[in-house]
Amino acid sequence: MVEVERKIWSALGRQCIPEEDRLKVFGCDTETVNTYHCHVHADGTYTFKVQSVCTRTHLQRVLGDDNVLMVRFSDNVAYNYESSVCWKIFKEGIWVGLRCYRFFVFKDGGKEEKKNNKNTSTVRCYFVRTESHAVSDLGKAYVLTGKNIHEARCIFMHAHTVSSIEKFMARLSLILSKTITLEIDLAYVDISTIEDIKCQNKDGSIARKDDGEPLIHTDGTGFVSEDIALRCPKGLYKGAQKNHETYLGNVDVDNHDSDLHIREPPLLMQVRLFFSGRAMKGTLLVNRKLPARTIQIRPSMIKVEQDYNILGIQSANSLEIVTTSNKPRKTNLSRFLIALLCYGGVPKDVFMNILTKSLEEAQSILSNRRAAFLVAMRYGEMDDYIVTQMISCGIPLDEPYVQHRLSVLMNEERKNLRSGKLPIEDSYHLMGAADPSGVLKNDEVCIILDEGQMSGKVLVYRHPGIHFGDIHILTAIYVEDMETYIGNAKYAILFPTKRHRSLADEMAGGDFDGDMFFVSRNPQLLRWFKPSEPWTQKVSQRISAKKKPSELSVDELEHELFQLFLTTRFNPRTAAGIAADSWLSFMDRLLVLGDDSCDEKICVKKKMLRLVDIYYDALDAPKLGSKVTVPSGLEAKIFPHYMGRENVYRSMSILGQIYDAVDSFKPQGTVVSDVWTMSCFEVDVPEACSMKWKLHYEEYRKKMSDALRLDAESKNETAEAVIMDYKQIIYGAKTFGQRTREDTEIFNDALAIYQISYSFAKREQTVSKCSFPWRIAGEALIKLYLLKRGERPLTVSLPVAKEIFY
Repeated sequence: MVEVERKIWSALGRQCIPEEDRLKVFGCDTETVNTYHCHVHADGTYTFKVQSVCTRTHLQRVLGDDNVLMVRFSDNVAYNYESSVCWKIFKEGIWVGLRCYRFFVFKDGGKEEKKNNKNTSTVRCYFVRTESHAVSDLGKAYVLTGKNIHEARCIFMHAHTVSSIEKFMARLSLILSKTITLEIDLAYVDISTIEDIKCQNKDGSIARKDDGEPLIHTDGTGFVSEDIALRCPKGLYKGAQKNHETYLGNVDVDNHDSDLHIREPPLLMQVRLFFSGRAMKGTLLVNRKLPARTIQIRPSMIKVEQDYNILGIQSANSLEIVTTSNKPRKTNLSRFLIALLCYGGVPKDVFMNILTKSLEEAQSILSNRRAAFLVAMRYGEMDDYIVTQMISCGIPLDEPYVQHRLSVLMNEERKNLRSGKLPIEDSYHLMGAADPSGVLKNDEVCIILDEGQMSGKVLVYRHPGIHFGDIHILTAIYVEDMETYIGNAKYAILFPTKRHRSLADEMAGGDFDGDMFFVSRNPQLLRWFKPSEPWTQKVSQRISAKKKPSELSVDELEHELFQLFLTTRFNPRTAAGIAADSWLSFMDRLLVLGDDSCDEKICVKKKMLRLVDIYYDALDAPKLGSKVTVPSGLEAKIFPHYMGRENVYRSMSILGQIYDAVDSFKPQGTVVSDVWTMSCFEVDVPEACSMKWKLHYEEYRKKMSDALRLDAESKNETAEAVIMDYKQIIYGAKTFGQRTREDTEIFNDALAIYQISYSFAKREQTVSKCSFPWRIAGEALIKLYLLKRGERPLTVSLPVAKEIFY
């Protein structure tokens, strides 16, 4: 395939496209997915690209990968009149050869995606194939054949039954979540609806919001029987399976468990459930008391109802898993959280001591094996713990790739510390749900970790809370009957259902559809922090009356949906960002005001409380269709220097002090820039093997170069898929432990990769070029290194290693 591509490129390709757009995809692993992209330029021309990623959406599974086209419009493309490029595409569709793709759905990734893609729009638009005149498609069954766009959407859900255009698209975009499909026939599952547990006042009456809506304790959470939960793969996060079976120390990679399922089910599964036109979103808590093949949902989970007038359209029924309740990683604080904790009475010294310890560890990272190991483990998910394994098996710290990665990790550590991400002990991020037993009282919670249920005082917070009362002090208790519901399932925080208001709602308006909660039993935080009154929602969002989607004709609905896309894409909402930045600027001022500035404190707090309401309203505005603005009198005009804005002042608050301390940090030692090879890998390999990997390495560099030009999220996914392809080539599987090839063949390939890559890195005088062999064949090289040194492997699982060293 490499030679075929070369000849086609020389004969034809170079005449049509520039070298930088040349795309080579060979031998794609079955675990990777091809996604198809179209970039619309200002003049109405297109550029098409293919990317390989490791995650898939419900939309792709139902229609097929090549029938879904992700479309991005240039910032300067005309959109605001009916004859513009955008509206022309809407009316005519995008023709790819003899296939026609039309507008279907879009999603705004919001703040999280903006963090990864600062220079690109966070709005992703998807077109789907509606017709084809290609011979290759003739006679092939296709789910959208003979259907218009409205009927096509009804395959996934009856979104036209919701109350507004904004909710229509917010609900339809659930099919864009990155998920895995639970392999179960829903026709044989009892899917029933149980009532939400409503909050009650002291007199027993139902507690309500200011707008009359009842407050509920079980917002977004239901139950699933244990047999179904056991089918769920372990360690899922955003539709991808994270490898929690990594082995450290003198690694025995032969001892791998290939079984994807666990004996104990996940305690919670964040799901998207599509069934008979309904769309449901939330979490399912494993309940051993339920009969087999049972799912119980609540009304708060139902986002789209069934239209019983829809006939003849087969629904794409599916239970999609987004994330499971996983073992919590090392937890960090954040700027918002540090500011709120300081306001609540936690002394600055607590945070500065944490910072000092972190900087001391980073000080000797390049020369001290223990310090290097700890930092490599902390950021192990960046490289699948390969550097941690290299260090722990005895590879010298001055080995070129080890030194390069340690310098990268050291910079990452400095960047995180500067932004307030201080590592905090005895703290966790846990998925939340309502107590199934009904035992928990007012301010009690049940927290399940590795060792089972924990007891004692805990501090609980939910990101992105910025209200003074968003941090709670609660009591974790042991619930004797809990095991009868969840068995030995782990990793969650369960909240009481016997209050006048849900604790999750008191923390920045949270719920249980997958929200994560910061939970800390750190003695310093518990000793000093004094909680404030919780936030209460004000009725401030005014939504103008609009026609419901069901009241529009098919053509009118399509026009309104595309207009909503254009508005979202080219006139993005900024109120949430402005409110959050202004709040942090005022909080910085509040933290340094003394007792002699009472009047100014009162004034600043009033502004901040108004900004809190605006901020929370702005977060919900897209799905409600409301317009939220920040009054000019509440916008900060000057910002603390650590925010990196224009018009700054030098902050003397704890956040400013943290930033300055990290900025002045100078690590010991220097990074080794010379490239050299370890003598144990300087052996002859078969010529055919070397030739094969020379071609693969050239192809790899081109693929990774293409990946680096993508936005942050696509870049990471594409790079991961590329790496997976080459692991499949060398191992015949995803890992060395699952290998299907002979060890001798694998070791020869690994040595060829090592020698070719390091030789290239030496010529280029670029240490980062040493990454290929370790990213692709790291497990094999570590195994070979231990064999050549005559050392016996010692198996240490990742969770145990973390327990020992942390």
